[in-house]
Amino acid sequence: MNNKPDSLIFDMDGTLWDALDIYVSSWNAGLQEEKVERTVSREEISSMMGMDSQKVLNTILPDYSREKQYSIYETINRHRAQQVETIGGTLYDGVKEGIIKLSEKYKLFIVSNCPKGMITLFMKWAGISQYITDEMAYGFNSKPKSHNIRLLVEKYNLANPVYIGDTEGDRLESELAGVPFVFFSFGFGNAQSYHLKFDDFQSFTDYYLKL
Repeated sequence: MNNKPDSLIFDMDGTLWDALDIYVSSWNAGLQEEKVERTVSREEISSMMGMDSQKVLNTILPDYSREKQYSIYETINRHRAQQVETIGGTLYDGVKEGIIKLSEKYKLFIVSNCPKGMITLFMKWAGISQYITDEMAYGFNSKPKSHNIRLLVEKYNLANPVYIGDTEGDRLESELAGVPFVFFSFGFGNAQSYHLKFDDFQSFTDYYLKL
């Protein structure tokens, strides 16, 4: 990257934390409450990380109307919100300390394909709310990450943002948004290409603090 970045935009799941266990638990609790004879596994949910909710619903509940899918999804998300607040996931090593340090030098954002309100709950749980300038979730406007990245770029007049994620989908959305992609290899997926790659959050933090 030729230009020094002025902002760092993070994906959430697989990039800042691993919350797969509570996602699986909330899906199964929601499906049971809605009397859907279906359960999901950690492997199944892991394979869909990074997808928007409509793709996930079409994959898991293909025989239901969109209206019924969203009714079931509301129940699942109620369980998920409760579990994020009470149980939480696993914050990757160095994330909180790194976010605090990086916020002194960069504007920090989170853009995720999660339900509305989930990023806010995550930030509160992780204790990083005050260090994040803004966030945008798919559940807010049903728009892809590329659109929401551009929204933040325009809103805050960002000159040289980068997007940090852990999947090929993140790379593609970064490309569509016209911003460089930084790949975290310790997340849920792979990426065919990237501008930079890091194997842990500490090395990422160190690199950007030295720029």
